[in-house]
Amino acid sequence: MNDTAVHVRGLRRVFAGRAVLDGLDLTIARGEFVALLGASGSGKTTLLRILGALDRTDGGTVLVPGVRTIVFQEPRLVPSKKVLANTVVAMPRGAATRETGLRALREVGLASHADAWPGTLSGGEAQRVALARALVRRPELLLLDEPFAALDALTRLKMQDLVGELCRRHRPAVLLVTHDVDEAVRLADRVAVLRDGHLVTDETVGIAHPRDPAHPAFAALRRRLLGDLGVHQQPERHVLTPTEPDTEHEPDAEHEPDAEPDAGPDVRAKPPSPPHAHEPDREARVPEAHEPTGATLS
Repeated sequence: MNDTAVHVRGLRRVFAGRAVLDGLDLTIARGEFVALLGASGSGKTTLLRILGALDRTDGGTVLVPGVRTIVFQEPRLVPSKKVLANTVVAMPRGAATRETGLRALREVGLASHADAWPGTLSGGEAQRVALARALVRRPELLLLDEPFAALDALTRLKMQDLVGELCRRHRPAVLLVTHDVDEAVRLADRVAVLRDGHLVTDETVGIAHPRDPAHPAFAALRRRLLGDLGVHQQPERHVLTPTEPDTEHEPDAEHEPDAEPDAGPDVRAKPPSPPHAHEPDREARVPEAHEPTGATLS
């Protein structure tokens, strides 16, 4: 396969007469990180399971490397084994394996939890153990099936940073299945969108790491991907400018209206008012406050 880790051509998978994957083509190079987006039921996890040898095909060609590991949405730790034993589960016993497991736990920041039980870990810690268990085997292909979906927002961002760092260090080919567009753009070298059984988008992310969601290129790619997913942003609301009077607010008595250019006598002038009783012309006032505006993305 040379520099290609994953080679898929014409892949079909049919459930109850419906082709979930219908002629799908996909190539992932060694060391490349690909994120796969798609609606629920579009076949994302089916493709990942086929690449992981957990499901069969109904047609097409699938070539994958021999050493591949999967991190699921749930950590799937063995409750009766401590953290280190979970990390090296099914590996040969011995001092070398123990040291390899401890090294993997150090990489995910959990070396001090080697003798802890899974039941004592937080959700983020348990998922870090699952990541260490996947990387300790030095996979040529790492499959990530929405591994951050069950985590809170802050922990999710930290896990994204950790996965990105470890994948750039170990350089496996990676396929990340996710519903999170920002997550896909933040982590991946390429982002693909799966719809109607095949890829409708496969785009390279040309933004340097670390990636800022406020970067114009990040925002532009996000908009394109959301459009491919059938999600459209709401149009911006009208902004009230200082030249548009706001009749809901009372004028401020301390500010006088702007003077008009000299155009001769002011036929609208009022007689002088007694001290402290003058009120500025409401129609000539520039309001101090205006309505805020906002745009939402559902």
